[in-house]
Amino acid sequence: MTDMHGRGFCPRCLLKDVPEGEALAALMAQWLEAIPPERRTEDALYRDRLSRCRACPHLSAGLCALCGCYVEYRAAQSRQRCPDVPGRW
Repeated sequence: MTDMHGRGFCPRCLLKDVPEGEALAALMAQWLEAIPPERRTEDALYRDRLSRCRACPHLSAGLCALCGCYVEYRAAQSRQRCPDVPGRW
């Protein structure tokens, strides 16, 4: 699969897994670090959410095709929910 510039990308990958996403992955790390601790998802729950996102057909190179969010950022916030299936996370 390729993007509009003919470069390959992984449709079910997170930003850190996309070769062209290194700069965005570094920026994402900064955004995640800026989430206040009281609003941050616990590590185990965060990993679980991301594993569910990786299995979702709406994940496309780190973005949710339903809402347009960066799934790594959305999953890191304790009060956020999956926009697809109620209860998925």
